[in-house]
Amino acid sequence: MKTEWIVITVLAVIAIYVIMVFNRLIRGCNLVREGWSGIDVQLRRRSDLIPNLVEIVKGYAAHERTLFEDVAAKRTSAMAADSIPQKAAAEHALQGSIGRLFAVAEAYPELKANQNFLELQKQMAELEDQLQMARRYYNGTVRDYNIGIQTFPDVLIAGLFGFHEEHFFEIDAASAANPNVSFSGA
Repeated sequence: MKTEWIVITVLAVIAIYVIMVFNRLIRGCNLVREGWSGIDVQLRRRSDLIPNLVEIVKGYAAHERTLFEDVAAKRTSAMAADSIPQKAAAEHALQGSIGRLFAVAEAYPELKANQNFLELQKQMAELEDQLQMARRYYNGTVRDYNIGIQTFPDVLIAGLFGFHEEHFFEIDAASAANPNVSFSGA
């Protein structure tokens, strides 16, 4: 009789532990989704600004047709990417094209004085800051979640319920150093 109670108690403790770990992993998974949602919102906002930016620059630098086509193609590619690593690579390529677009704009003093262009530059700078914050939040939640599913004994429960490692949203070192473009209005 006493042995039965001990077995029942041990099984209850194990069940409670499994439930706690499962709930913690679900919470982590949801935080990762929330973090990705924040990045996705900023990327969509940036993609929505790009056509306006291209049109304004086009008016001043019509001979830069290949650059405009490149920006449009990379924007389309970034919007079509369906996995986090693909999205990161596509956004890195798009960021480089946007940098070249702003570099072209630097050669046109009239364009740099255009109020619409200045406002778009300001909005792009703000979006990049918000995107950086969203990326840090997302990568922090991915780190915590991945640690949760990789540590023992939680790794056993994570494997049992099909939890898997999430990917960080990374940019390479060249992209991080890339913005040589001035967002100043002058």
